[in-house]
Amino acid sequence: MQTNLFHGDDRFHAIELAINAIAVLRPTVERIRCCDRELADQLRAALRSMAMHIAEGNRSRGGYRTARFRMAAGSNSESRAAVRVAVSWGYVPASEVKAGDEVLDRIGSTLHRLSAPR
Repeated sequence: MQTNLFHGDDRFHAIELAINAIAVLRPTVERIRCCDRELADQLRAALRSMAMHIAEGNRSRGGYRTARFRMAAGSNSESRAAVRVAVSWGYVPASEVKAGDEVLDRIGSTLHRLSAPR
């Protein structure tokens, strides 16, 4: 029996949020790219890094798990800053990034809980 790559039985809420953030912000990244290629590339890399660290943290244990979630939180902060920079430069309107910012905020809260000492 083959497992569906996108809807496996072991879905993890945080990674689902990260994938959603990428999907929601993808059109924004493309718009930013027209004005500032470096900023778009940095936002893309931060979003990708966030998702990958969340996935890695989900399968890690002990201190490595906490470290991966903290790395993901750093990439989340970088993503949010890149979006704010793009709005500040006028590359995209704030209304366009509202949904993406809300998802990133939820991810930040989730990662805070996941990386907190127990």
